Amino acid sequence: MSVSSFKSQWDSIKLPKQVQEILNDCRSWMMPKSRKEILSLAMGDKSHGTYQVSYDVNGKSVLEATVTKVKNGLAVNYPDPYMRRRDPECMLVADQTQTDKTKFSDRFSFPFADARQDTFDWLKGQDLVVTLFSLGGFESKNDRGAVLIAPANAGFFIGALADLQGMVPPDQVDKDFKVCSVIYLAPPFRQTHFDGKQVVVHNRLDDVHEIFSYNLYPGPSAKKGVYGVLLTIGETEDWPTLHASTVEVETPYDNVTTIMHEGASGGGKSEMLEPAHRLENGRLLLGKNVVNGEERTLSMGQNCRLYPVTDDMAICKPISENTNGYLIVQDAEEAWFVRVNHIQKYGTDPHLEALTVHPKDPLIFLNIDATPDSTALIWQHTEDAPGQRCPNPRVILPRKNVPDVVNGQAEVMVRSFGVRTPPCTRKKPSYGIIGYLHILPPALAWLWRLVAPRGHDNPSITDTEGMTSEGVGSYWPFATGRLVDQANLLLRQMESTPKIKYALIPNQHVGVWETGFMPQWISREYLARRGAASFRSHQLKPARCPLLGYAFNTMQVEGTIIPQWLLQVDLQREIGPETYDKGAGILQDFFDKELQKFLHKDLEPLGKDIITCCLDKAGLQEYESLLGRC
Repeated sequence: MSVSSFKSQWDSIKLPKQVQEILNDCRSWMMPKSRKEILSLAMGDKSHGTYQVSYDVNGKSVLEATVTKVKNGLAVNYPDPYMRRRDPECMLVADQTQTDKTKFSDRFSFPFADARQDTFDWLKGQDLVVTLFSLGGFESKNDRGAVLIAPANAGFFIGALADLQGMVPPDQVDKDFKVCSVIYLAPPFRQTHFDGKQVVVHNRLDDVHEIFSYNLYPGPSAKKGVYGVLLTIGETEDWPTLHASTVEVETPYDNVTTIMHEGASGGGKSEMLEPAHRLENGRLLLGKNVVNGEERTLSMGQNCRLYPVTDDMAICKPISENTNGYLIVQDAEEAWFVRVNHIQKYGTDPHLEALTVHPKDPLIFLNIDATPDSTALIWQHTEDAPGQRCPNPRVILPRKNVPDVVNGQAEVMVRSFGVRTPPCTRKKPSYGIIGYLHILPPALAWLWRLVAPRGHDNPSITDTEGMTSEGVGSYWPFATGRLVDQANLLLRQMESTPKIKYALIPNQHVGVWETGFMPQWISREYLARRGAASFRSHQLKPARCPLLGYAFNTMQVEGTIIPQWLLQVDLQREIGPETYDKGAGILQDFFDKELQKFLHKDLEPLGKDIITCCLDKAGLQEYESLLGRC
């Protein structure tokens, strides 16, 4: 198809000049009409077997990925284990608009203009695929159109983005479709220009937001690239795209509570949409003591019914439209990038296993070990080394295939924040002192979203040592602008939604108890059953560490009392007040360090007052006097 015929068929689309030039000069280009056509491209038109995605690097063929045709879709694997997880330092900004992010010129000795032109020249020498898609939510999708320009042999990447954002078929382009972003995919530049590293460059021009994706892992280079564009738009239109899953939870008594769960990668967002994992006897494992091996279980016959709304990217209504005290959100994606590292054997999650083993449509799997014509199984993870499973296996799950999914808007009543926590013992004190569930006043909830701990043993990124920050909102790795602007945006949003309750929920460990994601599954059941009811004074007490807000004195779920030492970690005999206080010191030091970067002249006065409370080690009453009570 020539550019002239493209213009005649979609005469309402004004392509950026640089895109027109690439398509005019390239070897060939085509625009697939369906998902089936894209998946065929992903196999290089092979009907079965394995297709190798390779590129010429200085005269040598370099293998970047393999695509295996399986009965339930395509299994994609990378020969380089580094490419199986997102590098948290991969994002760079090339333009001169205000930013707190690393600039391209700060990392590389050559100008971005040269890399940009090299990219265009390389694309002009390729057979290309062009796809159109929309950037997230609500009624204005046509105002946020986007284009992907990619080499034809990267069909699995093209399909991943088409699933995640929803490809617009060429014969269904709306007359009002406006291109505001372009993604250019040039995989070999990872080797030729960037020392083998994942690099994604944002270039915010006046008329279009360009993304240069220099690697084939779709996490940072497609999904999170689009996220960055949405965050940039939201800065000017006064709405954020929150890093959050959202679920409408219907109790056995027919009342519905909508819970949004935020947090860094690995913080339990996808897990909040899953049914609680059960033991073979049907009971729930509250936790296993890492010191003495003791286990505690809970019997719960009636689960709440789950209606998923968002999995990872929740686009919000503008702040001025939060008129009823709650937050209105909608999914910014058409498919979910679901991590399945916690599913290590058959029967762990029958719900998700059934959706992926017998899908309605072929799925795209990443870092799953599968042979041609077999069935890709989400518990068979690729190994990074002999006996060492890849920590970041994924499956892209279209929303339309998810049972009971909510299409459209939802009204959030509870916002929880998830933190991956290590075990805490007397021999090794840590920040793993968070009880099963804490209730936060809004001011503290805002602070947790500023420091956004990346947490213990994060499976989704390449560095996991120690306690580090994912950055404001936990979406900062994908944002292009300034920390202070996003901090102000989140603060104004909280001010405009005074009816929302805020919770803090750990996963992996509660003190010396290994818990996995059970705290958030139990908390989901508990909070849904409570609905909008207020807590009575005897139910809560100020946590020993003020940063943790209120701890529970008692929590009962379906007639079973949760042990108090799972609610107040200082009561655990293996920890005690002294070890707990050492963990609280680790948390306070972390907050003190991370909050310094927000003490900016442009931070709103209320925000400065809240941060000052934290730096002065204030109590809960001071926080509640600033932004309201729990």
